[in-house]
Amino acid sequence: IPSVSSIVPESCLLIVVGLLVGGLIKGVGEKPPILKSDIFFLFLLPPIILDAGYFLPLRPFTENLGTILIFAVVGTLWNAFFLGGLMYAVCQLGGPGLNHIGLLANLLFGSIISAVDPVAVLAVFEEIHINELLHILVFGESLLNDAVTVVLYHLFEEFASFEQVTILDIILGFLSFFVVSLGGVLVGVIYGVIAAFTSRFTSHIRVIEPLFVFLYSYMAYLSAELFHLSGIMALIAAGVVMRPYVEANISHKSHTTIKYFLKMWSSVSETLIFIFLGVSTVAGHHYWNWTFVISTLFFCLIARVLGVLVLTWFINKFRIVKLTPKDQFIIAYGGLRGAIAFSLGYLLDYKHFGMRDMFLTAIITVIFFTVFVQGMTIRPLVDLLAVKKKQETKRSINEEIHTQFLDHLLTGIEDICGHYGHHHWKDKLNRFNKKYVKKCLIAGERSKEPQLIAFYHKMEMKQAIELVESGGIGKIPSAVSTVSIQNINPQTLPLERVIPALSKDKEEEIRKILRTNLQKTRQRLRSYNRHTLVADPYEEAWNQMLLRRQKARQLEQKMNNYLTVPAHRLDSPTMSRARIGSDPLAYEPKEDSENLPIITIDPASPQSPESVDLMSEEPKGCSGLPPSPEEDEEGLVMRVKEPSSPGTDDVFTPGTSDSPSSQRMMRCLSDPGPRPEPEEGEPFIPKGQ
Repeated sequence: IPSVSSIVPESCLLIVVGLLVGGLIKGVGEKPPILKSDIFFLFLLPPIILDAGYFLPLRPFTENLGTILIFAVVGTLWNAFFLGGLMYAVCQLGGPGLNHIGLLANLLFGSIISAVDPVAVLAVFEEIHINELLHILVFGESLLNDAVTVVLYHLFEEFASFEQVTILDIILGFLSFFVVSLGGVLVGVIYGVIAAFTSRFTSHIRVIEPLFVFLYSYMAYLSAELFHLSGIMALIAAGVVMRPYVEANISHKSHTTIKYFLKMWSSVSETLIFIFLGVSTVAGHHYWNWTFVISTLFFCLIARVLGVLVLTWFINKFRIVKLTPKDQFIIAYGGLRGAIAFSLGYLLDYKHFGMRDMFLTAIITVIFFTVFVQGMTIRPLVDLLAVKKKQETKRSINEEIHTQFLDHLLTGIEDICGHYGHHHWKDKLNRFNKKYVKKCLIAGERSKEPQLIAFYHKMEMKQAIELVESGGIGKIPSAVSTVSIQNINPQTLPLERVIPALSKDKEEEIRKILRTNLQKTRQRLRSYNRHTLVADPYEEAWNQMLLRRQKARQLEQKMNNYLTVPAHRLDSPTMSRARIGSDPLAYEPKEDSENLPIITIDPASPQSPESVDLMSEEPKGCSGLPPSPEEDEEGLVMRVKEPSSPGTDDVFTPGTSDSPSSQRMMRCLSDPGPRPEPEEGEPFIPKGQ
């Protein structure tokens, strides 16, 4: 029924089915089965976590790892202690039915109910197709908070049997968190490497290849649980470590088998978990206390909202892509509780916790509220707030090339800055992986294959399968791709390019040049800050001088525009020839050609019009000296301007052209005055006097 499944999440429908089945079994007089904790933790939970860890989107997960860890560790601790403390206060004020519940019991209850459940998050978030960032933040938090939950649960369970809890016990409990989380990761990495190494030798028996993936993953989970380490973190680490090496070794059929078997196995486990939750609700022993249950529900929501708001305010100080208020709302609203909390509550011992039934009732109420109310309303809220959805795009070679290019570029920038960021360490890890790990864990030539070629192989195979499935096998061109030809006829690898060896003297010379001309980037220098830069004392004076020059030039241009009458437009060559033909005597040489102004040229920039300066525009006849025959022949005399002394401002230094008489002369020469209209019969150009 598509109309129902579009409104109600699948997890809610499965719980309803479980409630109906449990009611039916109870109605016919039989005792319904209850979800035993051993069955849940040993058989139903591992497939879901392995599926999530094996197909984990590694790039967004590692890029947001800091944010995820803060939400998972600090957020879960805040929820557990905030909720446990407030519930203890409620129990003290709540009357005779709650007075006997101590602080440790309430803190244990807080640690059980505070953790976000990965099964519930996966069930709801995969249906609403939220964007990758929000999905990985909430889902990553639900995976990594398992270590905190396990530590707090076992810690408070142990403390409940103690007569007195000392400070040493609390310190050891705090240290046990690191042992549980890092120990779980270490166990997972060890089994992941063993699985990758084993897959190197399975080329002759392809049938059992998928079995090794499931076997080693399950062994990692059991080994971690055996020593009370985090089994979920062991499974995630094993899946993440083994996947790139296993996929390079196994056949395509084995890869398809692993993919679909994991998806089917996790779907079956998820279905059974939610149905069993419904059945257990009907079958279990309940003790309803209005004050305790309503307070638990209310404080759970308050603790989640406050934790997300405070932690996001802190995280946004360090993030480049900030978390918006819409994102914060979805993260707070997506904190769903599920079957892990129920199973942990079911594991409690009646001997130490006589109020177990009341705890279970409150836990089931919170699970039902988060899964039904929040799970059903999160989709319309995402549409209402216009939160960015996940865009289904096919990865291309172009995108892969640009991604790798940007990674290298950012690594280079970090090296130049001397900053050891995550790009630097990622590059180091990739180099180590390529140089040592791949050679040990990947068989044959695939160990030396570049990442782009491997990606192209994968895309080509995927495209071929899609083509066959769509029935377009007849449309395949006859030309076989270059990669396929390489696969059919493997070529011998070219010899590595020999780098010419440098002599010791040459090498020392190069190093000396680099030392003297380049800053030592790896030194821990003071970080760049534009607010703490020391101002250059000469820079301000230089800027002032440039501004004064610019203003003086603008003023001079304005004055020239006011005082200068625009010259007549030059005639075209045709018109000039016509005029000369009509009156050749008009172009006789003038007698007083010696009375011409002198133009001085600035050699700095001969192209600029400002560099031409009328230094001496007085007629040479007025100076009292007879004109020399050389000057008479030259006409306009051009002299080179003397270069100014360094440090002087040529705008405000008075020159020979600044005298009042020369300025008056300049105006007279620039304004030729009105010209008389030519009469009829007169030539176009008058004769020279």
